[in-house]
Amino acid sequence: MAFGIFRISNFRRTYYYVKKNGIKNTFYAVWERVASGKTDYCYNAPADSVLDSQRKQAEEYPYMFSILVPAYETKEEYLREMIASVLGQSYGKYELILADASKSSRVQEIIREYRDQDSRIRYIRLAENKGISENTNVALAQAKGDYVGLLDHDDVLAPDALFETAKAIYEKKEKGKETWMLYSDEDKGNGELTEFYDLHKKPGLNLDLLFSNNYICHFLVMKKELMQELRLRQEFDGAQDYDLVLRAVEKLIYRENRGRESVVHIPKVLYHWRCHRDSTAENPESKRYAYEAGKRALEDFFDRMGWKGSVSHTLHLGFYHIKYEKDIFAQRKEVGVVGGKLLDRRGRIAGGIYNIRGKCPYRGLNRHFSGYMHRASLNQEAYAVDLRCMRVRKELWGIFEDVFGFPYKEIGQGIRMKRSVHDENGKLIQLCMEFGRRVRKAGYTVVWQPDWNEEYFFEYERMSH
Repeated sequence: MAFGIFRISNFRRTYYYVKKNGIKNTFYAVWERVASGKTDYCYNAPADSVLDSQRKQAEEYPYMFSILVPAYETKEEYLREMIASVLGQSYGKYELILADASKSSRVQEIIREYRDQDSRIRYIRLAENKGISENTNVALAQAKGDYVGLLDHDDVLAPDALFETAKAIYEKKEKGKETWMLYSDEDKGNGELTEFYDLHKKPGLNLDLLFSNNYICHFLVMKKELMQELRLRQEFDGAQDYDLVLRAVEKLIYRENRGRESVVHIPKVLYHWRCHRDSTAENPESKRYAYEAGKRALEDFFDRMGWKGSVSHTLHLGFYHIKYEKDIFAQRKEVGVVGGKLLDRRGRIAGGIYNIRGKCPYRGLNRHFSGYMHRASLNQEAYAVDLRCMRVRKELWGIFEDVFGFPYKEIGQGIRMKRSVHDENGKLIQLCMEFGRRVRKAGYTVVWQPDWNEEYFFEYERMSH
């Protein structure tokens, strides 16, 4: 049995990483992996008493879910475990639609056993295998639910997945808000689902992080009318869910202005992503085409938005770097402030990005490390960024002067200052936080770009006169 950093899959990933990124980058990646140590994560399923209580409470919620599963020569034990995870839901208002493109009849025979016992299971035999997107679209066209969820044929849902989803929709509606898309936290399980690891705790909707990586992933649920309108696109097979999410965000946030509350994050593990030899989770190189498809999905999204820039792969498969033509302000009218990464004398992250509590989430991290889920190396929206490494849209210069007490003036690519600047009693950070708040109140977003201006060299005192 393999544990922590000594899991066989990690050695396999290291081998592929060396081939792709070279010895130096691999050295830092391994160093970071070892330095982070073994995690103590353990998935704990809800107790039977909790599930019983959910079954009673579920009667209050009116929503019907359609769970779509494209199947293709699925291993029997995987298929049975997937079906069992749906049948074991504490929320019973659903239909499970399986679209089977297998050449053999074994999948059909197994599903028939369950379908004869439970009418909520629906089976579609496909005449030919047209790929995951088109196969799923056949099931999508027949969905009867209010909301549609996507489930891979070799993965499983947590027993409270549909209950927590229905609850989130209901609670939003009680506040007068309409929910169009939902996603949950997730983890990975070994082939036998006896060990769970790689907990993926996700943030709420963070657009720039989404443009760097499909962190939304599983468990993805959308309003049926939205998903049926968008459908999955065959040309992005391998990253069809990323393409779907990007187009949903385009429609909900940018085109129809439904607001960020139309997209809901459920901070609970509701999905177990099974890792086996051929899965993307276990062996990223096994589906490198998926990451190329993800890159094309981003490029296509940028084209539709009219944003000029380039998309490139980072050191980590499935993670992308955006380089805007001219600058981000020229392409994206919603971005008001951009910040970079601050380093201390030992080459560790000292600041630059701050959360709602005024803390830098990556403080103390070696400059060569990428952090949890590689987020320390990815563009992302922030509550605030640091004055000492900041660029500001011209429309916000007045707010800048009002908060900081001196006029904004760009030097080179932005305001940059010595790392020796003294921040007495955290006053500077407090001002940065206030500026971030004012920027968002004015209708703009704050973006952190960690690869920008790692060195900064102008005195704060000089800038303030």
